Amino acid sequence: MDLVQPDAYRTWRESSLGAITEEIEQALIWRMAGPLAGLRLLDVGCGDGAYAVAAAQRGALVRGVDASPEMIAAARRRAAEQDARIDLQLANATQLPFADGSFDVVLAVTVLCFVADACSALREMARVLAPGGRLVMGELGGWSAWAVLRRLRGWAGSRLWRAARFRSAGQLRRLAEQAGLHVERMHGAVFYPPQAMLARLLAPVDLWLGRATTCGAAFIALAAEKPSPPGYSRTGR
Repeated sequence: MDLVQPDAYRTWRESSLGAITEEIEQALIWRMAGPLAGLRLLDVGCGDGAYAVAAAQRGALVRGVDASPEMIAAARRRAAEQDARIDLQLANATQLPFADGSFDVVLAVTVLCFVADACSALREMARVLAPGGRLVMGELGGWSAWAVLRRLRGWAGSRLWRAARFRSAGQLRRLAEQAGLHVERMHGAVFYPPQAMLARLLAPVDLWLGRATTCGAAFIALAAEKPSPPGYSRTGR
């Protein structure tokens, strides 16, 4: 069952609140990812391709997967419109069709909240990472005004938010560690309530605040590394 459709992304980004929030979230994700030129990157749950295209524009060798045929079609249109070379295919986050150690970076933004088996998804992401590779994950925080509103919408009948699960920073850290990854850092973002006027007012200090805490953040980003075995070298990959 496809809970999110490409039109929902476009409508969100075209709104004032959505544009401000999207800019903040993307800035945080790219800061956590670091330089990408020449790296093999997998975007899990790539949606309409916004992050995949941006990664390609930063010089990454990008592949993207999504469980929705509509999203893959939208991502292909975006890639064609922006002349971005990306390999896209239909796949589930819990069964990634790639060999062990295929990627230097795995990106997953607002994916786990819509995956029934988050542990399996994280294990798959860790599996396809090369030793020394990095997982960059962004998730909807469980303790914010946004999460309260989404839960209320779920109780009121929204299929999208009824199916979603929002996690704390501690829960996300434990999931990553259970998958065998070493969490390097976690930052928060989107500390304002879902109101455009307050977003415009507070956006300039949002990422600064997120460096200090994840408490109250509507968006939580995590960067984790896959440990390298003794004597392993990534040269010549």
